[in-house]
Amino acid sequence: MMLRIKRVPTVVSNYQKDETEDGGCGRNCLRSCCLYKAKLPLYAFKVENSDAGKGSAAFGNENPSVDFLNSVVLAEWEDRMQKGLFRYDVTACETKVIPGRHGFIAQLNEGRHLKKRPTEFRVDKVLQPFDENKFNFIKVGQEEILFRFEPSENNVAQYFPSAPVDAASLQSVVAINVSPIEYGHVLLVPRICERLPQMIDCESFLVALYMAVEAGNPYFRVGYNSLGAFATVNHLHFQAYYLEVPFPIERAPSKKIATTTNGVKISDILNFPVRCLVFEGGNSLKDLSNTVSYSCICLQENNIPFNVLIADSGRRIFLIPQCYAEKQALGEVSSELLDTQVNPAVWEISGHMVLKRKEDYDGATEEKAWRLLAEVSLSEERLQEVKELIFAAICSETKTKAIANATICSETKTKAIANATICNETKADATVPAPSLDNVDFLPSPQAKMVPV
Repeated sequence: MMLRIKRVPTVVSNYQKDETEDGGCGRNCLRSCCLYKAKLPLYAFKVENSDAGKGSAAFGNENPSVDFLNSVVLAEWEDRMQKGLFRYDVTACETKVIPGRHGFIAQLNEGRHLKKRPTEFRVDKVLQPFDENKFNFIKVGQEEILFRFEPSENNVAQYFPSAPVDAASLQSVVAINVSPIEYGHVLLVPRICERLPQMIDCESFLVALYMAVEAGNPYFRVGYNSLGAFATVNHLHFQAYYLEVPFPIERAPSKKIATTTNGVKISDILNFPVRCLVFEGGNSLKDLSNTVSYSCICLQENNIPFNVLIADSGRRIFLIPQCYAEKQALGEVSSELLDTQVNPAVWEISGHMVLKRKEDYDGATEEKAWRLLAEVSLSEERLQEVKELIFAAICSETKTKAIANATICSETKTKAIANATICNETKADATVPAPSLDNVDFLPSPQAKMVPV
């Protein structure tokens, strides 16, 4: 059975609202037709030094040449606000911390409720093919792009206010969300010209993690919504914004349940309405990123909707499987909750409740927030099944890489032995000494496994 619910997606670009069935070229878009001789700002981020990260993951830029968060992200965002590119002034929205020990945050954002267009959205498939005819980020105007976000060629973080670009060289970009939730709300679109659907892969997730690391501020978080978990555009993107208050999910206690062989600790989140996992540590940033990516890919392949929150400047990553949209489609959500029109995506689940009606904002309580989020959560039994799938996926991917490394080492050893044999055979006729196998570095063949607590 195909499940559909009436979905009213947030307009994230000024070129989305005028989209017609015929599509066509948006003014000053990111297609090759408009990128000819174009220039866009470029932030080149420093890639982790693999030699410096042994024993603990490296986070942050110790000596940044430019203040990424304040001088680039927020400064460019404010520039677009001054130019009137946003659909409403989010800084004028009322916000409060709801009384209670968990510290849920409520915001009254009627602009997101009034500035929408109806559509039909499938919620029963996490993976859906990219559709060129529907809105995607290739169609946004260049004025909505804050900067390109790409790895540095010399491993030094640098900012170029104007850099030539074309469709062949354009990689990841950071754009404004014209219907912002909070101050500095931006969209990270990895490998934009590849037209990737909304699905996690290792390379793209690492880019998102680097963005959190470059910001170097725990109040700047990066989030992700899968299809079926309230993503509204099927073009790979992450969201991020700045809010100077702890999220309830970040304050929740945790209990370690496993540690991977590359040092990534996986824990259950406790005393929180939505059951979820948190990942932290690792021998390198890439180890942490890959472990979370393998878990997300597992959920995608098993058609389990999920949200991700990258917190603490990339030090902790929350993975949140959810089932609210499925319950909604099956008529299992109460009319009281449906009337709020709150779609519990990554920000709401993390504890930042974006409310669209003043009556809900004025009457917001910790009990009401908890009751809404409890509907999002998988049952304990279902979450246990999901964790078993995730652990199996992590072990499988790690084992595959270990086998690949062992194969490379074996081939290296074989070549070294062959070289030694050849040299020994020619020793009588030449004075060139045979290479010693003692000087050949052989990598170990690690056994992929999860280390239980």
